[in-house]
Amino acid sequence: MKKLKLNFSTTAFALFLAFSGLIAQNQKKTDVYVDDSGIMRWGHNDEEVHGFGVNYSAPFAHAFRSAEKKGLDIKAEMDKDIYHFTRMNFDLYRLHVWDTEISDKNGNLIENEHLDAFDYLLNELKKRDINFVITPIAYWGNGWPEPDEDTPGFSNKYGKENSLTDPEAIKAQQNYLSQFLNHVNPYTGVAYKNEPNLIAFEVSNEPHHRGTPEEVKSFINKMVKAMKSTGTKKPVFYNVTHSTQLAETYFTSEIDGGTFQWYPTGLGFQKELEGNLLPNVNDYNIPFDNIIKENNKAKLVYEFDAADVNKSYMYPAMARSFREAGVQLATHFAYDPTFLAYANTEYNTHYMNLNYTPHKALALMIASEIFHEVSLNEDLGTYPENLEFGDFKISYKGDVATYNSGEKFIYTNSTEIKPKQISELKEIAGHGNSQIVKYDGKGAYFLDKLEKGVWRLEVMPDPILIKDPFGSNSLDKTVSVISWKENKMELYLEDLAENFEVSGLNEGNNVFFQAEGKAFEISPGTYLLKAEGKEFDISSFENDKNYEVVAFEAQKSTVDNTYLVHEPLAYSTTNEPVKIKATIVAKDSINKVEAWLENANNYESIELNAENNYEYSAEVPEELLKHGFLNYRIIVSTAGGNYTFPGGVEGSPADWDFHSKQKFETAILEKGAPVYLFDAATDSEKVVRQWNKANNVVPVGDNEVEFQVKLDKLFEKDIENLNAEPIYDYSFRYNFSDKLGTRSISDKNKLIIEARSLVDAREKIQVALVMQNGAAFGKTIELTDEIQEIEIDLKDLEPVKAVTLPRPYPGFLPYYFDHSYSGDLKLEEVESLQFSIGPGIEQEQLQQSHGVGIRSVRIQ
Repeated sequence: MKKLKLNFSTTAFALFLAFSGLIAQNQKKTDVYVDDSGIMRWGHNDEEVHGFGVNYSAPFAHAFRSAEKKGLDIKAEMDKDIYHFTRMNFDLYRLHVWDTEISDKNGNLIENEHLDAFDYLLNELKKRDINFVITPIAYWGNGWPEPDEDTPGFSNKYGKENSLTDPEAIKAQQNYLSQFLNHVNPYTGVAYKNEPNLIAFEVSNEPHHRGTPEEVKSFINKMVKAMKSTGTKKPVFYNVTHSTQLAETYFTSEIDGGTFQWYPTGLGFQKELEGNLLPNVNDYNIPFDNIIKENNKAKLVYEFDAADVNKSYMYPAMARSFREAGVQLATHFAYDPTFLAYANTEYNTHYMNLNYTPHKALALMIASEIFHEVSLNEDLGTYPENLEFGDFKISYKGDVATYNSGEKFIYTNSTEIKPKQISELKEIAGHGNSQIVKYDGKGAYFLDKLEKGVWRLEVMPDPILIKDPFGSNSLDKTVSVISWKENKMELYLEDLAENFEVSGLNEGNNVFFQAEGKAFEISPGTYLLKAEGKEFDISSFENDKNYEVVAFEAQKSTVDNTYLVHEPLAYSTTNEPVKIKATIVAKDSINKVEAWLENANNYESIELNAENNYEYSAEVPEELLKHGFLNYRIIVSTAGGNYTFPGGVEGSPADWDFHSKQKFETAILEKGAPVYLFDAATDSEKVVRQWNKANNVVPVGDNEVEFQVKLDKLFEKDIENLNAEPIYDYSFRYNFSDKLGTRSISDKNKLIIEARSLVDAREKIQVALVMQNGAAFGKTIELTDEIQEIEIDLKDLEPVKAVTLPRPYPGFLPYYFDHSYSGDLKLEEVESLQFSIGPGIEQEQLQQSHGVGIRSVRIQ
């Protein structure tokens, strides 16, 4: 297509895009109150409070220090991220303030660069009508993930535990809370205690009380009294997801509500979790909910995330479960500042950013819609029936969630769902392809209808994840890069029709061209789309959004090398087709991509074809798919040189001095060969289990390895949940879906477990196959202290309890997964193994020591 330059100045109409209307709207707000039914309502109109957004910690700790190290203006960096919040329709923000950085040991507030940055952030959020929940006390040091600094605050002097009991520490906190609430934000001119956009305060972050009910209630009431002494009318909340045996103490104190967390996939797995984790978010069951209702208290979620999961489908499901549980406000933890997201150093078990994880960010956008559309306490059923509700749909397959309301259409990945009424659409946000947008890029895009035949298009750059973001990270380690490319887009919008005009809007974006039919090439930026012949004066357009029409913020290109992302098939079967797929991005133009393959002294070179700017693929020749090992390298030839993978080694194997011996490898097995679902030698590190120091992987002979589990007893009281009913079970799970490769197990008929008991007596262990829908089918076997192979006929597998793994936070959530599936075992749907110590063990033996050693599980 032909492209022309357009001298397009944005300054002429900048005044039309100010936020005066939103600011006026903010001034009308009055304090939220909690009614007699425990519902938060706005004081000025009595409407139920809704809110959804993120935690974001740029003014403090690691993020603030990192900005300084990089020579960045923290306020300018926050502006960029705040803009992204508006694009995702967030209307809530929460943070536990690092009191240790803005207080002294006596609790006096220190007005420093951290408090100034925080005040600036709150004012910018207010301009965009984003509300806040503020937690004045974090108790944390300011180091994570670095060592703590020697900060001046009372938390540094006393620590969390002493802060809850020491009389002088309590006085310091009372003083601090009073001063904090009375602090006048210089950017708004309003004290925190009176800020219209501040919905509520949470006293402190995760206090972990260990005292008596009388001591704890006294402490809480002292904190509330200190806050109320300022004259604030704001609701005061308290964290109730720790030490839950004190639930009655919490809710009979002077607080207005309780704050909750949810990490349904645990924390800190150090690698990406695999498999369908929707069963982990089936519901948010609060066992002391009757106490909350009896005392008419409100609920909000201060933190939640599907940690170590780089998928989008989890967040709308969590939002659904929160609404069913009566939660009015929720904030995800935590949004990565864009300037840090390349390394994911702030919290390496979390990863969220519109530029770097567009599918997950759009999932939060859908979750926000759920918080505003789904009624409180609405029963939406049990998994898997609860994956479709109202205008929302969630799917593990394809990792896609959608919101399809008629006027809005949002999707996290490519979807086949048809918008309800294309002619009525006003807002589209997507990633991948849909029936109305075809896009070859990897970033998110937004389409907003300004009037009939006129749309605003915003295209984000392309993220390429080059390393697992959930490992050990560093500012010197890049886990993802951002690429700016022209990608093909096609739009199927009735009012735009064909040959519509495209003109740049954001600063420096002066392009103007006409689409070729419905298709055009587009770079990151903001654009005005007009139907052919349509007249539209943007300078007179009345914008009702909380961002400027010409706005655009995105991370500039960070591609500084040649990167290839490729995971070889672990196994395949003779003569089964094998396709080599790779994602490639380079700072220099790519001339050619080829694979050099070998198997049993057969050698061949094949060229990988480009499917778009990043995806390359080729079929492996049939003659190389013989029984043996398929080894290969991928050579990327660029204008700047050749690079060979694995390793990204400069040069090519054709060079005389090429010395790398690294190769990709796929084992080609004969048809009918047993399929090893678990091999302790290769798979142990991916076993999902509760931490236990006695768990170990040990060599037991020549080329033999054993995964060992040793337990002193099956049940130990959880100090955070002392009232929990005992469950005598220790379960662990391994997801083998990636290991299968191209192989099928649907024609297999028996499991063979190679294992032994690690205690003097015989040991019982239940072995189960778990389907994608969370239903488990298993059998209990008995092990001796001699290694043996035990066969289980698949016809003998019966429905057994599926354990929610990883174990979630908070610990009061259900141990077993309750599902509605009543069908048979379907081998084609099986994706993991579950091992359980506990089922079948006699009552008197439950609290004795137990141990098993597992070497392999195969199916044939």
